[in-house]
Amino acid sequence: MKSTGVVRRMDQLGRIVFPKELRRTLSLEEGDGLEIYTEGETIVLKKFEPACIFCSEASEVINFKGKNVCKSCLKELKK
Repeated sequence: MKSTGVVRRMDQLGRIVFPKELRRTLSLEEGDGLEIYTEGETIVLKKFEPACIFCSEASEVINFKGKNVCKSCLKELKK
């Protein structure tokens, strides 16, 4: 992991604010989802990218009737 040297305090509701420079660098936009993982006592945040329910591919995913399906699997389903 790479340290940014930035320290932020959590407010009474458990919220923290990501610096604008960090959001810009990581292409985080308002409303983006973040996945939360833990490794021992470490919290890891990762930008959420929806994946295909069949093959777990995260690129070219569309939402079909509430489920994420990649274009490749969608083609197979049409056969």
